[in-house]
Amino acid sequence: MVAYSFNKQFITPIREGRKTQTIRAIGKRRHAQMGDTLQLYSGMRTAHCMRIIEDTVCTDASAIWIDFDDAMRITRIETYGVPVIDLDAFARRDGFEDIKDMGAFWEFAHGPMARFEGALIEWVPPVIARAVAA
Repeated sequence: MVAYSFNKQFITPIREGRKTQTIRAIGKRRHAQMGDTLQLYSGMRTAHCMRIIEDTVCTDASAIWIDFDDAMRITRIETYGVPVIDLDAFARRDGFEDIKDMGAFWEFAHGPMARFEGALIEWVPPVIARAVAA
């Protein structure tokens, strides 16, 4: 079981099934792998901690690279070493309106950078998973 914490702005997109992935830096802790149970929270390790949705399952985990230009606009995203063709669709799956909105969030949250390398963790919303299983 792997738990992830999200900013408040992502609670509604996760609950509505619009945000079905998260991008995380590689660190000391192990990230989820396909088949792992995921727990999605907001405010972990605070008095305001809350579970966003019921447990779900990681459907895919891959390496991700995000390239930025000097104005912190996202110019390229690669997963599995393959460029993402529709950057706006990718951004929507990550809970943003479009790639411009995603780039603005990254600049605010992480500051200037040329490239981000990390992990892309994906899941199917529990409501959809139950419907498919039925």
